[in-house]
Amino acid sequence: MNIHFNIKRFGLVLGLMVLSLNVIYAQEKVVKTDTIPLKHGAHRIDKRTDSVMAKWRGYGLGQFIHWGLYAIPGGEWNGKTYNGAAEWIRSWNGIPKSTYDSLIYKFNPTKFNPESWAKTAKQMGAKYVTITTKHHDGFCLWPSKYTKYTVANSPYKKDIIGPLVNAYNKEGIDVILYFSIMDWNQPGWRYEIKTKEDSIAFEGFKKFTRNQLLELLNKYPTAKGLWFDGTWDKSWVKQAAFADELEKEMRALRPGLIIGSRFRPDDFGKRHNDSNGRLMGDYEQGWERKIPNKIEDVHGNDWDCVMTVPENQWGYNKAWNGHIKTVNELIEMTAKCVSLGGNFVLNFGPKGDGSIRKEEIDLAAGIGNWMRVNNEAIYNCQYAGLEKQDWGYFTGKTGSNKVYMIIFNVPVSGAFRVKLPAKTSITTASLLEQPNTTLKVEEISENQYFIHTSARADNKPFVIVLDLNKKAGNASGTYEKAKI
Repeated sequence: MNIHFNIKRFGLVLGLMVLSLNVIYAQEKVVKTDTIPLKHGAHRIDKRTDSVMAKWRGYGLGQFIHWGLYAIPGGEWNGKTYNGAAEWIRSWNGIPKSTYDSLIYKFNPTKFNPESWAKTAKQMGAKYVTITTKHHDGFCLWPSKYTKYTVANSPYKKDIIGPLVNAYNKEGIDVILYFSIMDWNQPGWRYEIKTKEDSIAFEGFKKFTRNQLLELLNKYPTAKGLWFDGTWDKSWVKQAAFADELEKEMRALRPGLIIGSRFRPDDFGKRHNDSNGRLMGDYEQGWERKIPNKIEDVHGNDWDCVMTVPENQWGYNKAWNGHIKTVNELIEMTAKCVSLGGNFVLNFGPKGDGSIRKEEIDLAAGIGNWMRVNNEAIYNCQYAGLEKQDWGYFTGKTGSNKVYMIIFNVPVSGAFRVKLPAKTSITTASLLEQPNTTLKVEEISENQYFIHTSARADNKPFVIVLDLNKKAGNASGTYEKAKI
């Protein structure tokens, strides 16, 4: 009787296990299959395959520029320091809003030299730049005809964006235009729509926003894309239909336009990814001041990381508090991003007079010195598909069997471990800085190798180049596993 009971109980447990597995499988299918009907969700499942996006994907390193009226106070007001990001100082209770808005009459950046800015970016090795056309305060660095709150009505009077686009294009650097949807200066903007009056005012704001975006695309036709910010307001996340139609209109006006994932919400107010988990936009904009740790974290999307030099200062701040990132740290961040299929974008916050602070110039020069020798491991590279090792990062040259080992941590032994997939072997190994130098490759077990180098006098990151043969290897099993 006990045996019969145990058999019955075993059958019950087994049945429950099978049922649980079926439920889990069904849950996985829900995740992988679009089950929520959406009118304004993602319009594409996979990555873009056109040449414009392929070029963006191969940039590797970019520059971000936050510049506007907030650079004048530089994080201070009447001797008091604002304990936040400098570009948000207008939101501080310690400064009257009308007083901040009057900074337009002090904006006269006589040291602004777009050619000099572009040369700094070129020296650093940047392949693209993202520039704030207007931040949350609504001040426009171009002479927009839809508001008086522009550079045209400042003492400077001249367009900033046009000369900047031309200067960067001349240096072979593509331009992305940053645009804040949120606009503290525009009368129709609302954080939340609570009344009929709010709704009427916000309809005017939507028309204003559309006009400005189309104006930018028409005025600066060589700009490659739009980088959006300030789209988290309760008012904007309810504008799925409007934002969707506007995006379609912009793409029709400018075929190939690149738009990040921050622009529009879906039917339920979801941003970045729609309610089915699909990316809305051409690349993921969610990696702000952080970098993924493994390839699974990016979910197969294109992406870039935007990074500040101090912890969280975008616009110019007179005081850089906390840890200031070093050249080697920023190079490592660049390598890590590229190793996971993304781009790394370093922020600069010019002063109110238009000059760039010396610390940023020095960082750009230091990164540039390394990039001049090693850019082959960054440009047009991607995730290499190899298991990460403690010495640094792998990048793979797009469309080839060439793999780069970007070394940041040298083992005491001087031997760098490489683990390859089956049916893959190393044809040659060399230093990128000394291409005629052949390094010793030692096979230590099946599909695992040590790359041996000589001791180095400096402490700078360096690159080893591997040419892989993906048709050879020890597929049949040269090494027999040990038996007890």
